[in-house]
Amino acid sequence: MPRLETNRAGEMEVFVRVVELSGFSAAARALRLSPSAVSKLIGRLEARLGARLLNRSTRNLQLTPEGAAFYARCVRILADMADAEQEAGSGTAPRGRLRVNSNVAFGTLFLLPLVPAFQALYPEVVLDIALTDQVIDLLEQRADVAIRVGPMPDSRLMARKLATSRVTLVAAPAYLAQHGTPQTLADLARHRRIGFNFARSFEGWPFREESSEGTRDIVYPVDATLLAGDGETARHLALAGCGLARLGHFQLAPDIAAGRLVPVLEHLNPGDTEDIHAVYIGQGGPLPARVRAFIDYLAETVRLPED
Repeated sequence: MPRLETNRAGEMEVFVRVVELSGFSAAARALRLSPSAVSKLIGRLEARLGARLLNRSTRNLQLTPEGAAFYARCVRILADMADAEQEAGSGTAPRGRLRVNSNVAFGTLFLLPLVPAFQALYPEVVLDIALTDQVIDLLEQRADVAIRVGPMPDSRLMARKLATSRVTLVAAPAYLAQHGTPQTLADLARHRRIGFNFARSFEGWPFREESSEGTRDIVYPVDATLLAGDGETARHLALAGCGLARLGHFQLAPDIAAGRLVPVLEHLNPGDTEDIHAVYIGQGGPLPARVRAFIDYLAETVRLPED
């Protein structure tokens, strides 16, 4: 077996400390090394990788693009190593910080209500929850699990399907009473439309028209008159009578049942659906116990309202 002469974990730890403490001297003090030793180690690391990781000046350090990518992976690897050592030394009971990033609507309606029961089952897991509809990079944000609604284009990620929801165009009764209820796609031009201020898988609203000539699928450009940063904001704007919004049925079901929102153009609804996944980094290998427990718990307990 070849001898391993390079302490890669040690190099990663020094590099991460240099970045987080913004300097060789500060990192050296924290690690009880000399600044020259830290500088030489970073130099050897860059030489071995064949890439500059840090741009140095007399006053500060700045990560190169390669350095930023390497830093994100180092943080993840060191955290996984710590988890592995902790689990090997004290059994496989879920424990430690679990960073969760979720779509705002799913997080508000389903994830947050499940937290008390999860904490009761796993009191040694510290949940760190962030809600956003922006698609994050799990490595950069150091997230363990992300809840994503819609297509899954990132092949680096593993995913477990939690549920599927159809999508519905809705408006508040007060808005429809004032502006009329659209009956055709042409009617949409005179209505206010609520869109999003971030990139989505497609920017239009899909519809399906049936005629004697057959079926025709159409994507109607939203050209929104009002923009929202997440689905819950869009829902509240629709409830306030600001216009039409197209959202997942799981988010709208209570409002529709209570008559606060009314489905619109249902005869043209193409029946498209959005899958909801729990996403995590991995290649099919063992997961940290806290991640596995959380994903299993979601899969067992998440139940969307019936259409």
